[in-house]
Amino acid sequence: MTRRYWNINLEEMMEARVHFGHGTRKWNPRMAPYIYAKWKGIHIINLTRTARFLLEACDLVFDAASRGKQFLIVGTKKKAADSVARAAIRARCHYVNKKWLRGMLTNWSTTEERLQKFRDLRIEQKTGRLARLPKRDEAMLKRQLSHLQTYLGGIKYMTGLPDIVIVIDQQKEYKALRECITVGIPTICLIDTNCDPDLADFSIPANDDSIASIRLILTKLVFAICEGRLYKKSLIHNKKKKMTS
Repeated sequence: MTRRYWNINLEEMMEARVHFGHGTRKWNPRMAPYIYAKWKGIHIINLTRTARFLLEACDLVFDAASRGKQFLIVGTKKKAADSVARAAIRARCHYVNKKWLRGMLTNWSTTEERLQKFRDLRIEQKTGRLARLPKRDEAMLKRQLSHLQTYLGGIKYMTGLPDIVIVIDQQKEYKALRECITVGIPTICLIDTNCDPDLADFSIPANDDSIASIRLILTKLVFAICEGRLYKKSLIHNKKKKMTS
C-alpha cells in the first residue's frame, strides 16, 4: 500500500540547497539524467526528479514500516552524524554515525559477539559491578565500554540484519554499501553528482554536503517511517477490535 501525501515541494528543497551538486570536474557521467544544468563550475541537480524519487522512497519506507521491517541509517561524516542520530532515534531505527566497522553486516556473528559484550558491560556498570573491581580492571572495562558505545551505540538493540539500509553519502559509506550488496540487503542511497546511481537499489539525487539538505531528506523519510509504524498499529488495533466484538 502507498500513501502519497508526503509534503515535498521544490521551494523547500531549494532553501535546503538540495540542488547544488559537486564541481563539474568531479562528476560521474552516469548521473547525467539527474543533472539540470551547470552553474559557476558546479552541477545543478534536477529537483523535479529528486522530488519524484524522494516521494517514491517515502512510499517505499512507509510500506516497509507498516509491515514491521527494520531500518538501519548510515551516515558517518561530521556533517551528517548528528542528523542521522536524531532521525534514527525519532523513527526507532538503528544507526551508525561514527565509523563503519569492517564486517558489521557481512560478518554478523562477530558483530553479535561485540553487541553481547557491550550489553554485558552496560549491565555491569548499571548494577555497580564495575565499581567493585580493582581500579585498573575497572578503568580498562570502562574504556572498552566507551569504545563500544561510540561505534555500536546506535545498533545496540539490533538482533539481526536490517531489512533496509538508508545510506547518506555513497562515496563516504562505500564500504557499508558494498556489504549491503554482498548480503543482499536493499539500500536507499542519497547520491550526489559524483556518485554511481546504479549501485544502490533506490537512489535519491541530492546534495550530500549540505547539513540542511541531509536533514531535509532524512526528515521526509523518517516521517514516512513513523506513519508506517502508526498504520501498522492501527491495523493491529482494528483486528483485535473485530475479534473481541
